Amino acid sequence: MNQPVLNLSPKVGDEVRKTTCYMCACRCGIDVHIRNGKVAYIEGNRDHPVNRGVLCAKGSAGIMQHNAPSCLRAPMKRAGERGEGKFEEITWDEAYDIAASWLRPIRESDPSKLAFFTGRDQSQSFTSWWAQAFGTPNYAAHGGFCSVNMAAGGIYTMGGAFWEFGQPDWDRTKLFILFGVAEDHDSNPIKMGIGKIKANGAKVVGVNPVRSGYNAVADDWFGITPGTDGLLILSLIHCLIKAGKIDLEYLRDFTDAPVLIDADPASATHGLALLDDDGHKLVWCRDEQRARCYDAETVNPDLAGKWTVDGITHRTVFQHMAEKYLDPRYAPEAVADRTGIPAGRIRALAAEIARTAFDEAIELPVEWTDFRGRKRTKMTGRPVSFHSMRGISAHANGFQTCRALHVLQILIGSVETPGGFRFKPPYPKAATAHPKPHRKHQANAPLDGPHLGFVHGPEDLALNPDGSPTRIDKAFTWENPMSAHGLMHMVISNAHAGDPYRIDTLFLYMANMAWNSSMNTSGTMKMLSDKDADGNYVIPHIIYSDAYSSEMVAYADLILPDTTYLERHDCISLLDRPICEAEAAADAIRWPVVEPDRDVRGFQTALIQLGAKLELPGFVKDDGTPKFADYADYMVNHERRPGIGPLMGWRGNGDETGRGAPNPAQLDRYIENGGFCVEHIPEEAQFYKPWNMAYQDWAVSLGLFDTPSPYIFTLWCEPLRRFQLAAEGHGDIQPPDHLRDRIKATFDPLPIWRDPAADHDGDGRFTIHALTQRPMAMYHSWGTQNAWLRQIHGRNPMYLPTKLWRQHGFADGDWARVTSPHGEITVPVAHMPALNGDTIWTWNAIGKRRGAWALHDNAPETNKGFLLNHLIHELLPPKRDGMRWSNSDPITGQAAWFDLKVALEKVAPPADLASKPDMGRQNSPVGQGPDALAWEVK
Repeated sequence: MNQPVLNLSPKVGDEVRKTTCYMCACRCGIDVHIRNGKVAYIEGNRDHPVNRGVLCAKGSAGIMQHNAPSCLRAPMKRAGERGEGKFEEITWDEAYDIAASWLRPIRESDPSKLAFFTGRDQSQSFTSWWAQAFGTPNYAAHGGFCSVNMAAGGIYTMGGAFWEFGQPDWDRTKLFILFGVAEDHDSNPIKMGIGKIKANGAKVVGVNPVRSGYNAVADDWFGITPGTDGLLILSLIHCLIKAGKIDLEYLRDFTDAPVLIDADPASATHGLALLDDDGHKLVWCRDEQRARCYDAETVNPDLAGKWTVDGITHRTVFQHMAEKYLDPRYAPEAVADRTGIPAGRIRALAAEIARTAFDEAIELPVEWTDFRGRKRTKMTGRPVSFHSMRGISAHANGFQTCRALHVLQILIGSVETPGGFRFKPPYPKAATAHPKPHRKHQANAPLDGPHLGFVHGPEDLALNPDGSPTRIDKAFTWENPMSAHGLMHMVISNAHAGDPYRIDTLFLYMANMAWNSSMNTSGTMKMLSDKDADGNYVIPHIIYSDAYSSEMVAYADLILPDTTYLERHDCISLLDRPICEAEAAADAIRWPVVEPDRDVRGFQTALIQLGAKLELPGFVKDDGTPKFADYADYMVNHERRPGIGPLMGWRGNGDETGRGAPNPAQLDRYIENGGFCVEHIPEEAQFYKPWNMAYQDWAVSLGLFDTPSPYIFTLWCEPLRRFQLAAEGHGDIQPPDHLRDRIKATFDPLPIWRDPAADHDGDGRFTIHALTQRPMAMYHSWGTQNAWLRQIHGRNPMYLPTKLWRQHGFADGDWARVTSPHGEITVPVAHMPALNGDTIWTWNAIGKRRGAWALHDNAPETNKGFLLNHLIHELLPPKRDGMRWSNSDPITGQAAWFDLKVALEKVAPPADLASKPDMGRQNSPVGQGPDALAWEVK
């Protein structure tokens, strides 16, 4: 029988151009096949260090993102009322003139009248530099409503956290435990890693209320009650300490466990570390029976030592920890009901961690020298690794929960050791190595330093002399002192309320605050369009930049249209959020593999040109002419300090890495190399990075540090204790009286767990937890306008567990009314047995407003699709004290999205079979897309 001859590898283009994907934050390498100047096909770059050729549905669908009918086409100014979506196209010169007419007067009078906040732009080192040059204190990116608890909790504890900070040792780990990880985060590396460790015989455990994505392929699943992860982790710590299954040598040598802490409640320094005259922490030396500096070459720290100085007894951090966590309240039997995990399963998980960490320990015969100058002959590993993300972070107790998970890793010695968690350059970095937040602003001058950073006590807060907040989002104030990423979710609410002051211009980039990126969606839309008694907008001017016609576009006065990611330059820099792996430093670029067919400009280029027009320092030469032509020029020629620029590769004459003069041919070298640069860490420097002098010296040579910067992990978070001391009445800088009790209760220097449910349960009326998460096939709002990805997730039901499904008598095709203290939605439901019994959930950002994204009015996303955001508020339900309490973590201010509590009832399907509420239709400045999106690349 004759068989047809099939071409299994057809040529799909004339040329392959290699760049970096932007369909999520993984930043995978992609091969873009070009035919006649058009994108014909996208596949993974097999040489790229992040994905090694693997590409997910989002990355493959980038071709549809690039050709989306919703792409903005030209600068626009508002022609109707805010929210209507009526615009007229203008030129870029007109757009810059309008922007400058708003921005120049406030820079000349009060730069804080500008609030400049960006979404997931991946260029925050640049956008923050622009804001600093403008002089406003009001800048931040999306981290405050995403995962600042994870990042800050990790940096304050061990100098880094998961995802962009580090990764499991995929080659050696034998037990991998995920807490609260949705499948859109770091998807390709995690999928590849899970595949590798399963092939090696490792066990995967998922801890998540929802068993989807990674949890669906886990060998064991713990369907935990939302917001109780910290309680479960502390119970595991209880079991491990009680069983003696902790790495005492690791704690002694590499952490502050032996540091002496003031243990006298009557002392003004109660809870602070004992220091020598040079400010170094002291430990009790077992050999010499005296207190010595922790990093002395011959010191032998004692985990159980104590010392009395001037009548004050000091005990080690380890003794404080043992006393706290051996308390019976953390026993599995005591936490089982609250967490939803039976005591026997908690004990079994603790035993599995202990067995794997200690009975299957790894030893690598690699010599290395530690920061005390001691020669070591081997590297000992505990092959237990963890990964976590927004699930445990987006709660009002998230900071302490994230710290608890990091402490758990440290106690078993599985951080920066073979088989455990490994940092990615430029991490690890101690919290004290990061800048403190700056806030001093004045007319016609740059801000006095970086906007964001890490505070270490009340003296670092961003407060005016009268104690009022300096920043519009109230970051770094007594309401949320350690808000390392700012509070993007509070900007619009505070600006509208004039609390703490009024602003003139709100400047946003790629942040869909009028829809899925805001709590209180309907309220936010009203605040954006609200007018005062004189008929003027409460927020006078709104500038917005995006590549697509999102819901937020309709609320702007001026639109600066961005390119798609295939038409732009981007810098994925060691100064920002690089693509490093644990074995190597790496950075990458995007470059225009195709030219836009619209009058659009990359946002960073627009900022450079606007900065030059405003004559911002750093953007113009001495003669007033522009310093940079565009963002590509900046990427090559900008230097943060001599020899250190945005990109590490091919510096100087092209043969220097990390440090070196600008190289005019640098971008060409990146393009020739596939869009990335990699510099591998020497073998003897691969592990123990915070204490390994080979790594420290390598990091200095690359320009990550100027001098070696070893440090010990901080189980005892002294900045928290300093704020507690102030709340107890010590020191010159004091909190408002109404916040004292909250600071005392929540700012414990050792991780604690507290139940945030009481703030959301409406006196017991709302008993069901409600969650929203992004699907693996989508990211941000972009994915649900993508013609290919819409076929995977074109609508979203509310998923109900078997317990609630049966309790309310639901059947396929039924609808429910879901109510919170803030509002209600009416939505279709679906049954999901693999779900915590007291939890409902849905996909995020599937629902769209009619008129947005060039979708048709009958699109399923605009009818059955819905947002859970309508039920969430940026403020807690009103209390009797009359205060505006943010729905945030009291330590960092991270938005507590996942503390939502609701009530559920079965209702008749709406007559139009459309979800409620219906927010109405907004005009589309780009019209509607075709009925069928198809073309042929010839």
